[in-house]
Amino acid sequence: MTPFAITAPDTLLAAALQHKIDRKTKPLGALGRLEALAHQIGLVQQSLEPEIRQPHIVVFAGDHGAARAGVSAYPQDVTWQMVENFLAGGAAINVFSRQMGLGLSVVDAGVNHDFGKRPGLIDAKIGPGTENYLERPAMSPAQRDLALERGRGIAHALAANSCNCVGFGEMGIGNTASASLITHCLVGAEHDAELYTVTGRGTGLDDAGLFHKRSLLAQALARGGRPSDPLAVLAEYGGFEIAMMAGAMLGAAEKRMLVLVDGFIVTAALLVAHAIDPRVLAYCVFAHRSQEPGHRVQLDFLQVQALMELDLRLGEGTGAALAFPLVQAAVNLLNEMASFESAGVSDQG
Repeated sequence: MTPFAITAPDTLLAAALQHKIDRKTKPLGALGRLEALAHQIGLVQQSLEPEIRQPHIVVFAGDHGAARAGVSAYPQDVTWQMVENFLAGGAAINVFSRQMGLGLSVVDAGVNHDFGKRPGLIDAKIGPGTENYLERPAMSPAQRDLALERGRGIAHALAANSCNCVGFGEMGIGNTASASLITHCLVGAEHDAELYTVTGRGTGLDDAGLFHKRSLLAQALARGGRPSDPLAVLAEYGGFEIAMMAGAMLGAAEKRMLVLVDGFIVTAALLVAHAIDPRVLAYCVFAHRSQEPGHRVQLDFLQVQALMELDLRLGEGTGAALAFPLVQAAVNLLNEMASFESAGVSDQG
């Protein structure tokens, strides 16, 4: 795999961006975090007049071998059935993407189903789901590297089609369990990432189901240990969709794209990407904080704040789609709002 080559945004424009924001017809800081978002987008695009072009949501789907052991309230077949729902236009992410004017692609990263060639589906299948990490590593190093590289290629292809803002979503029964293990390994107990605190109910487990899920994940750690290297963590406990998202995030940052990060599972993929190259973080906008308890731990570790808190826990990239109007509003603030000088409005004395 070719190493990722990310360049951090040049901060030379920071003062000019802040001056432009401060001179808008409003009290200093009156638009709160929207101003910080506008500043970030200007730095990412290296422009005082940024623009959002061809915004897109990409939903990565994959199956997990551990799902058959009972880490989810739903059977594994729901993964491919939901992909069919995405392709038919009937899921929440379809509804929100249409409403927001966002492009939408679904990636088969490793679903245990043959979809054939379908409009809107990107076939990047690594295999028919990962191995059961309770018994052996979820994937081989070769599979992991291929997933990262294919994710990078998907992001680069979007950039080649003029997209400069991409949101990430996922679908995979059992992937909250995988995200919990990744978070535990890469964040660590010193940041309150004990397995207990980062393992939630996922798709709606009851108390007994949650206890069983936590017991199974402890069993997985007893087998595979707690590696700190991100590539080792991916191979032990990851999903093909999580690995491919990590590669796509890094690939998007290589192309200086704005990255809209959804909830717990997408942020787990970002933890991997961040551990590979921390410069990816400058390109990321965190859409929302989900109900999964581990998501707060992830955001605190990364020292970032999400734009919204709507008690979401669906996945699919729904939070990223719902946050997109705030991204566009931040751009419009920079480009369309008058300054005190242009509007002839008196500034504070």
